[in-house]
Amino acid sequence: MIDEILEFNKKFVKEQKYEKYITNKYPDKKIAIVSCMDTRLIELIPAALGLKNGDMKIIKNAGGVISHPFGSAMRSLIIGIYELGVKEVMIIGHTDCGTLNLDSKLVMKHMTERGISREQLNMLEYCGIDFNKWIGGFSNTNTAIRQTVDLVRNHPLIPEDVNVQGFIIDSVTGELHVV
Repeated sequence: MIDEILEFNKKFVKEQKYEKYITNKYPDKKIAIVSCMDTRLIELIPAALGLKNGDMKIIKNAGGVISHPFGSAMRSLIIGIYELGVKEVMIIGHTDCGTLNLDSKLVMKHMTERGISREQLNMLEYCGIDFNKWIGGFSNTNTAIRQTVDLVRNHPLIPEDVNVQGFIIDSVTGELHVV
């Protein structure tokens, strides 16, 4: 598949199809969106919100939640705010999320089936990684989004003038609900 993607890319560049996507690094709408990496949302979120390339910063991860106050998602938001002019943050979960009720024990089973040894998993736990918390899912999407909104709003490095709100988007219709 990667070889096909590389071939397409050569043609894309040669035919200058990139021109319609040219913008700069500063989001025109001064907004950052934290959302799930779900494939259904790649084009749905911008389309359902009336946004286009260059309007926003998008931070994607499993579940669209920020699980660590000093992890990469939070780092990206902080850089967006202080260096790229972000003034508003939307935390967007979605219906039918794969992270909902994700069982960490099942994930660990899949890891061992793919060659990760029990010793490697034990070493992570020995080093202080709470595997259930780190790789497990959440039991309620609304609660998970609320917790992320609270984490961002109350983060010591987020200024009070940044508007942070939570939403759930219908992964089929794109309808947005405030959390």
